[in-house]
Amino acid sequence: MLLRHRQLHRRRRACHDRVATLRHVREPRALLFASVPLLFAFHQFSEGLVWLSLEERLGRYAVDHSVFLFSLYALGIPPLLMPIAVALMEPPGWRRRGILALTGVGAVVFAWDMAGLVIAPTCAAIEFHSIAYSNPVTSRLWVSLLYIASTCGALLLSSHRVVRGYGVLNVVGLTIVHLVKGYAFASVWCFYAAVLSVVLYRQFHRQDIDVAVPNGTSAVRRSFVLSWLR
Repeated sequence: MLLRHRQLHRRRRACHDRVATLRHVREPRALLFASVPLLFAFHQFSEGLVWLSLEERLGRYAVDHSVFLFSLYALGIPPLLMPIAVALMEPPGWRRRGILALTGVGAVVFAWDMAGLVIAPTCAAIEFHSIAYSNPVTSRLWVSLLYIASTCGALLLSSHRVVRGYGVLNVVGLTIVHLVKGYAFASVWCFYAAVLSVVLYRQFHRQDIDVAVPNGTSAVRRSFVLSWLR
């Protein structure tokens, strides 16, 4: 029980750093990518609700609602969000065309998973200190492969070294998670990706992501969003 409260506390503390990432955005086209840490923070908060629900601390109807909220992001949002966010920062060329193609793949995964969440219930259970999710529609091999291709593939195709590095770390992480805790893959990988997204804060803070000049260093300019955040 104490471990659960500590996990929830760490997730709440992480929210501040992830909101702070937006303060360092100097190009409108990078805003969506810079929002990834914040979105992951909210996503981890939703899984905190799943934990509390499975422990019967939020009422009888909370399990279905919290599991759906977690699954809505975990299964549907990243395969469409990530390639769009990367494509917005990518200059014209073959890499951008490839990322746009993966955006189409992500749209297919998004549509399939959203339909699956509506027509079939998602089950969740605590197994060996992790949460295992299962859905008869979304838990298919071809869907998982397309999910990984659109989400990680877009990162690996980017012209920005820091974005490619983030993609490599995600691929390494998902491989390890699959081998060690495949039964709770969605939960553990999402937590790993959320922790890893803190790297993006460092990159934006150091101005290492320059939309106009990939792999260059941004000129020092005032942030165009959330300049009040300190």
